[in-house]
Amino acid sequence: MAEKITSLQNPRVKQLVRLRERRERDESGLFLVEGYREVRRALEKKVALQDLYFCAEWFLGENEPALLEQAAAAGAQLTELSKEAFAKVSYRDRPDGLLAVAPQWKRTLAELSLGTQPLLLVVESIEKPGNLGTILRSADAAGVGAVIVCDAVTDVFNPNVVRSSTGVLFSVPVVIADSATVHAWLIERGIGIVATTPDTKLLYTQADLRGPLAIVMGSEQYGLSDFWLKNSSSLVRIPMVGQADSLNVAMATIITLFEAVRQRTA
Repeated sequence: MAEKITSLQNPRVKQLVRLRERRERDESGLFLVEGYREVRRALEKKVALQDLYFCAEWFLGENEPALLEQAAAAGAQLTELSKEAFAKVSYRDRPDGLLAVAPQWKRTLAELSLGTQPLLLVVESIEKPGNLGTILRSADAAGVGAVIVCDAVTDVFNPNVVRSSTGVLFSVPVVIADSATVHAWLIERGIGIVATTPDTKLLYTQADLRGPLAIVMGSEQYGLSDFWLKNSSSLVRIPMVGQADSLNVAMATIITLFEAVRQRTA
């Protein structure tokens, strides 16, 4: 039978709350995975969950008990929380009664397994966890081989990255590296580099997005740095005909990625 924690002052409850902070995640090498879909996808991808906390009073369906059994069989320690204790550790507005603790991992550029015509996504200095998570989710949908995060501002293990990616963080290879290293790696492998910017005439639909390719997207506030603008194979823009002069970076990423998908599958 799983241990049950009811006290809001329990040390394990306090640690779960601290894991919302990057400093605690960096020091412990752990991160939070909350939600049925997210936990299920972590288990499907053989992520070694350390702990799985649950509260049946918050369950939204009937599939949770089977998922608990699967997690326990995979080696996770199960702990039941009272409704009040789970509400304290949850970072969601509407908890669904499942919160796991998982070890972080690091992947290098050398570890990426690329096909002959890879489609990669490079994002530079993304600031908002929700945007990074949505970008990961979109990259998965577009069949991107890897997402390379350059000059990271947002922690990829931020709970809101996990949440907004709907657990896709576990299936899309993610590498964190500096821009110069990534650029040299792309050039060495003959991968074309298409950078997005409003300050160019070439429309994204007019560019050739087939073949080995990396699409580069910039930060929400400043766009791409001069480094990428000066060292890319081509610059493309999304046409804007209204008052707004730019799109949310996650939306711009979706538009550009799926133009590449259209061209590559036409």
